[in-house]
Amino acid sequence: MREGFSNSSDDGRFERQLAERLAALRLAAGWSLDELATRSGVSRATLSRLERAETSPTATLLSRLARAHGLPLSRLLADAEALPVRLLRAADQPRWHDQQSGFERRMCCPPLAGFATEVIEAVLAPGAELAYDEPTVARLEHHLCLLEGTVSLTLQGQLFALMAGDSISFRVLGRSVFANPGSQPARYLLAMTVPSL
Repeated sequence: MREGFSNSSDDGRFERQLAERLAALRLAAGWSLDELATRSGVSRATLSRLERAETSPTATLLSRLARAHGLPLSRLLADAEALPVRLLRAADQPRWHDQQSGFERRMCCPPLAGFATEVIEAVLAPGAELAYDEPTVARLEHHLCLLEGTVSLTLQGQLFALMAGDSISFRVLGRSVFANPGSQPARYLLAMTVPSL
């Protein structure tokens, strides 16, 4: 089944905006498709299809592209999701579902211009696992509050078992794995801040 993006107020608008965003990032960097393929480890054919909105990326693939551009994954998506309003009603908050990994995200609070913090709500399906080989941005600050279910979070080889109501703050310095070992969906809020330069 194809991974897809959904937004209650559009018919593929966000997917098209993401495709345009990916193409614009590559062109701004002055990279050919071949060069981006080398930098990201994503095939040239896949990159071409993504930029034409012929396919939707998985979370892992988007992470590789964000890392190649030196952006947090959430910022890459937020730039594609940008809406010309500051109040986002629940029905207007963009949602993304990666069916392959069982990961869903909702952009609750995109960063405002000149700021670097954003908040997403995420849901991991039972048995789902989301692994990132390395952070998209070094020392990206995370604050996770688990609202429902259980999450096993592995950071640089150390395992943290979280239950509903628990919170954890961390900076990603290497490999990280978010997993739901439970039989119910795990729902959490995640605030992320890009380190100041």
